[in-house]
Amino acid sequence: MKSRADLKQAKCCIIKIGSAVLTDNGQGLNRDAINNWVEQVSALKSRGIDVIIVSSGSVAEGMVRLGWKKRPHALHELQAAASVGQMGLIQAYEESFQAQGFKTAQVLLTHDDLANRTRYLNARATIKTLLSLSVVPIINENDVVANEELRVGDNDTLAAIIANLMGADLLMILTDQDGFFNADPRANPDAKLLSQANVDDETLDIAASGGAGALGRGGMQTKLTAARIASRSGTATAIVPGLQQRIILDVIDGNDVGTLLIPNDVPISARKRWLTAHLDVRGKLTLDDGAVKAIKKSGVSLLPVGVVSVAGEFDRGELVACISKEGKEFARGLVNYSSADIAKMQQCKSTDIEVCLGFIGESEVIHRDNLVLL
Repeated sequence: MKSRADLKQAKCCIIKIGSAVLTDNGQGLNRDAINNWVEQVSALKSRGIDVIIVSSGSVAEGMVRLGWKKRPHALHELQAAASVGQMGLIQAYEESFQAQGFKTAQVLLTHDDLANRTRYLNARATIKTLLSLSVVPIINENDVVANEELRVGDNDTLAAIIANLMGADLLMILTDQDGFFNADPRANPDAKLLSQANVDDETLDIAASGGAGALGRGGMQTKLTAARIASRSGTATAIVPGLQQRIILDVIDGNDVGTLLIPNDVPISARKRWLTAHLDVRGKLTLDDGAVKAIKKSGVSLLPVGVVSVAGEFDRGELVACISKEGKEFARGLVNYSSADIAKMQQCKSTDIEVCLGFIGESEVIHRDNLVLL
């Protein structure tokens, strides 16, 4: 997807709906808006387009049902609110889709589900089966059980990972803003809406200022990060005003609404897309300039001779960040050796691994199949 005209050819679309548009100013779920979105999604399905919804709103709906005016900070209170609110959220989608003649399915995920290769593939197979049955998957983070170690973090990121999981053509983020501006429109009245931009444009980072709303966890920075994650599967991202009439259909029809962020690179392999679902980095490897250049340019494996230093404690098979000597992370990968072993053999030739460790396993610290550029 390189232009708005290409969106007409989309076959799989992830629609992320945020709390700011899903809830009626903190007064519960906006049923009129839900019905409107469901009508549009139903129209897409009649065109043969697969649609997956990633929905926020469980905590916000739970707060209303429990009579809470402010979002709690304690984890157990957040989980309680999510547990209560999830009932009303799914009920609202189910009733609305039933009226359009479609079935829905609830899918709750945590980071641990997505980081485990087997469970990741199981989730993909289940979602593909639901789509083949013309069922609309409604996905949310499993807030009821997720702690900080298991949490994906926000539904923008979750939606992007689902886009990678399914190899989606488009990620559509429905928000309370008109799109992505060159500055925070809430603080700068002269801010201009960006109709289209390359997702890797560094000026977007400057524009992605401002925090999240009272009911949500994400801001424009999380949406930009999500767009960059989604781009790894060649997925374009549209950031659009969720409450605008016919907004979903306008995006798919290629109309000039919101902001379209275009993926820059060729899509990476399915296995490497899975690696991008890992958000829990266990350590860091600082590499010399030669190793950084070779990995960036040729996509080679990381050899011990290129490792300058090791930070953190990790075991074989865990995810680590690859850092340049300037301190910039440029890649991540699954290591073939523990942090202690890598520290012993750093800057050694592969032929000297047995001398350094007393045994030899793989000749690479990270094999290129388990190494993904950021």
